[in-house]
Amino acid sequence: MTDVVAALRAQLGDRVDTDPDLLERARADKSGHAAAGTPLAVVHAASVDDVQATMRIATATATPVVVRGAGTGLAGAANAGAGEIVLSVRAMTRILEVRPDDLLAVVEPGILNADLNAALAAQGLWWAPDPASRDISTVGGNIATGAGGLLCAKYGVVRDAVLGVDLVLADGRLLRLGHRSVKGVTGLDLTSLVIGSEGTLGVVVAATLKLRRLVPGHARTLTATFPDARAAAAGAAAVTASGVQPAIMELMDAASLAAVHALLGLEQVTPGRAQLTVQTDGAAADAEAEAIAATLAAAGGTVRLAADDAEAELLWRIRRSMHPAMETLGTTLIEDVSVPRSALPAMFDEIARVEREHGVRIPTVCHAGDGNLHPNFVFSGTEVPPEIWAAADDLFRAALRLGGTLTGEHGVGVLKRRWLRDELGDDQWELQRQITRVFDPAGILNPGKVFDR
Repeated sequence: MTDVVAALRAQLGDRVDTDPDLLERARADKSGHAAAGTPLAVVHAASVDDVQATMRIATATATPVVVRGAGTGLAGAANAGAGEIVLSVRAMTRILEVRPDDLLAVVEPGILNADLNAALAAQGLWWAPDPASRDISTVGGNIATGAGGLLCAKYGVVRDAVLGVDLVLADGRLLRLGHRSVKGVTGLDLTSLVIGSEGTLGVVVAATLKLRRLVPGHARTLTATFPDARAAAAGAAAVTASGVQPAIMELMDAASLAAVHALLGLEQVTPGRAQLTVQTDGAAADAEAEAIAATLAAAGGTVRLAADDAEAELLWRIRRSMHPAMETLGTTLIEDVSVPRSALPAMFDEIARVEREHGVRIPTVCHAGDGNLHPNFVFSGTEVPPEIWAAADDLFRAALRLGGTLTGEHGVGVLKRRWLRDELGDDQWELQRQITRVFDPAGILNPGKVFDR
């Protein structure tokens, strides 16, 4: 192993870091899960050449590599353990090209979502994926896990916003996948295959992104409170059925809402009540907000339109503070299932059942506009206890019964790989595992993640 580090240093010099604190941090992500053992070194890649050199050495020495960005993942997919190289692309933050006429940009993977959109705004442009963690999450991480966030219902998921990727394979070869044109169907769609592959197929070193022009007009924000989460979910389903398309529609149950209000020092809401927060945008924002308000009132909600931008900003701050608020309750397993939007009320029934039958707390937020729920399992200690996994197992299987999926945007990583066969079936599971071997015959890219190899 010392020979591997020596080889890396010979090629990459001081970009190779063996600081013990840094190696310890590279073992874990925001999920709380930590890999066993300590990685060999962190390579701070600053260029495509750095990535290629690292992968060539890794292939020559049969050393596993874990690609890492900001470390904000929630499934353990970028956690590195004993005998592994951490290939950090966090320093690769350049915007390589912006083409307003073609509505595209080419960026490196380490750039933060918020930084990218701040730079694009000067040209009247933006990139639609909008995770709640946008201030700390990277574009490369979005692509690795398929993370999309609050605006997916109207503006699509990451797969809809990426035209192509530059990918370094395990042996160091560089591929340019996808296209710069709006249309492009030559051959198999390998770009879509890479999106959500969680570092198992190659290292994304650049991405060609599909941009949008900034939405004209003034956004409107409204809230609707309901007696419980099921009623709020039914209200959200009614909005979807009405045909009016909000830009954002987020649901916070009573427990998550109370935790955030306590964290921010806000007046507590009525116990038990859940809240929908909705934003409309574009030229029809006012009319759409009024139509949605009427739909939610008819569904039993108590509706309030934000009086001004300051109130609207506070409402979105409440939603984006969910994860910090959960940390005040104890240790949390932050989960991620999706169901058809019409099944949201039934899924909240299932969450309530799991809470009762397993005796656990599961504060839940939901991207109600697209049916993506984030249940948070709260417990004491640092390791997820068996009873929490039993409750999570029950909840995951409930989502599958309702026609849903195990993960909408966090990915499989380590934490969900045991359930992957349940959703895919044996034949598809094996086919997908074989595809990873085509890209990475030696199995050195992110071993043990997504699939048990």
